[in-house]
Amino acid sequence: MRDETTFVEQVHRDLRDVRWPEPAEIRARARRRSRRTALAAAVAVLAVASASAVAVGDWSGRRGLSPAEPAVPATRVEIPPAALLQRDDLSARTGVQLSEAGLGGTVDVGVGLRRCADKRKNGTPAQETWVSRSQTVLRPTLGGGGGRLGDVLVVQDLHRLRGDGAARFFEGLRGQLAVCREWREVRSIEWGGESVTVEDVHRWEAPRRDFAGDESLLLRHSVSATLDPVDGQAPGQPSVPDATVVVRVGDLVSVLILEPTTEAELVRLAGLAARRMCAAANPSC
Repeated sequence: MRDETTFVEQVHRDLRDVRWPEPAEIRARARRRSRRTALAAAVAVLAVASASAVAVGDWSGRRGLSPAEPAVPATRVEIPPAALLQRDDLSARTGVQLSEAGLGGTVDVGVGLRRCADKRKNGTPAQETWVSRSQTVLRPTLGGGGGRLGDVLVVQDLHRLRGDGAARFFEGLRGQLAVCREWREVRSIEWGGESVTVEDVHRWEAPRRDFAGDESLLLRHSVSATLDPVDGQAPGQPSVPDATVVVRVGDLVSVLILEPTTEAELVRLAGLAARRMCAAANPSC
């Protein structure tokens, strides 16, 4: 009996030292196109995700008006979970689904594009998010579990912006793409045990526009072989282009990332995302 008690106490001490990854951290890994599997128990991560949810009350508009007075449409503030893509919308099998809600922040389509726009003097002010809701859907765990999480399948961030902020966000995004078709960025990397200065050549394009919702675009980003600006050699390999879909419906903006990137599937999901956003948007459609 004493041995069992000692074992349980040791397990409790070990668990206190475990660092469970936050949902935002997992989403950040997906944005970096990480293929590493998160080393954590799914139940514990879901508990963290649930605890991070923020409840924001709806504004109900004016009440008690006489029939002769025009009613003021209710302004929706909270983003309900039904406004996000659902498991049935996805063509691939799904595993754990993580979600969170919050206040404030900005719409993120990639920090590289923002840095380029700032350097090119086209850093339009970021439109502040009113409320947001995000989800990360993982693939099923290979081998049936074992306390591990599957790889990221879909990441979706859904934002509600104040006033005409959603439309102005798209206007600013189009301006950034106009000046950032190509951008060279110098940085340092470790290569062959030494610190080497290299130059990345970024390219952004929008091969498809306005295929879903009020506004939408398919944003494609690629980085050519990393070059040594001194001798022109390429210590790195060209990256695989990544794609992101951005959709606006009313005051809502959704950013979608699919792993691995399949542009045709992203376009399909954008249409489904726009339809689910309709009922929650201001104005609804």
